[in-house]
Amino acid sequence: MPALLIVIIALALIFDYINGFHDAANSIATVVSTKVLTPLQAVVWAALFNFAAFFIFKDHGVANTISKTVKEEFITLPVIISGLLAAISWNLLTWWFGIPSSSSHTLIGGFAGAAIAHAGFHSVNPEPVIKTVSFIILAPLVGMIAAFIISVWFINSFKKGLLPKIISFAVIIGVLVFLNKTLEYDPAKLKSHFDSYALRVIFDGKNFKWILLAFIMTIMSGFTLFLSSLNYASSQKWFKRLQLVSSAAFSIGHGGNDAQKVMGIITAALIANGTINDFNQMPIWVPLACYTAISLGTMSGGWKIIKTMGTRITKVSPFEGVAAETAGALTLFITENLKIPVSTTHTITGSIIGVGATKRLSAVRWGVTINLLWAWILTIPVSACIAAVVYLICSLFM
Repeated sequence: MPALLIVIIALALIFDYINGFHDAANSIATVVSTKVLTPLQAVVWAALFNFAAFFIFKDHGVANTISKTVKEEFITLPVIISGLLAAISWNLLTWWFGIPSSSSHTLIGGFAGAAIAHAGFHSVNPEPVIKTVSFIILAPLVGMIAAFIISVWFINSFKKGLLPKIISFAVIIGVLVFLNKTLEYDPAKLKSHFDSYALRVIFDGKNFKWILLAFIMTIMSGFTLFLSSLNYASSQKWFKRLQLVSSAAFSIGHGGNDAQKVMGIITAALIANGTINDFNQMPIWVPLACYTAISLGTMSGGWKIIKTMGTRITKVSPFEGVAAETAGALTLFITENLKIPVSTTHTITGSIIGVGATKRLSAVRWGVTINLLWAWILTIPVSACIAAVVYLICSLFM
């Protein structure tokens, strides 16, 4: 294996590690700010479920999208190393200032910027870039709307009345219908070989993520059925327990989405080097190494960003933490299935804004939010420019 390829793999895993502690706030900010877990407990909890995503997301669609950011004929090892160096630089800079920027977007911007410096704008595939750029707005918007709806659903469930219960039953029925249409199985085999075949159906990578998401939605719906019988203090105790579930779900979505981005870069490097011929030949050590690196990074924590996410955008209670994390998990699971590399940072930020807006619009610190928005907008172009400069410097020595 050439030395440059080894350096690229090492840098990619370093970036994945940095991504973990840079984005640790995404998974644990609300659970720490609501004092459900201590910071140390929270990072261990998030890291555990980051790695659990290795067993759940098997199609690697996001990784495939990332690897196709640049047209195959223009992908070279110097292009990849320049993109990684730019991405690492921007991630460390934003971490130092406590800005929750997107690790996903800095990686894509760096990869594209280096390719443009290498061969011009025609070297970039427009489709994955357009998808990614559009979800700078759509991901937080979807998270915000979902969090707002879930928050209103919880609030109305406190009230004595039939409507919230009808909605909860409708959600449970809808989940069952969705599962029946989504799961990939042969009903005849399920009846005749129940013990072994049923387990294979449940734990198949494509099925298990939907079963897991359905389980979470069923728990939330079941909880709302008896929410009206609880007083405020009792409900807060239950919401603290539920936040363990919602934060675990978001951590799985975070691991499944973000680790795949580095998998895509390493696989692109292996193809460029001729080690493998196409994406489907990705060796098993690639996802295993990426999930391990991001989990270890999450355990290191990124306390400056955790403070921004957990306290500066809006004050978050256990009830609001459950709503925000559940909305974020829903968004990440759906976009991963659509093979769209979205920002977990943008998603959870939008979700936190959504729960804050249910109280009143002034509960959201819009000055902080606007500053974050500027960081989001600038991440891809700034990373691309840094990568272009790095590539031009590297080209003098390679």
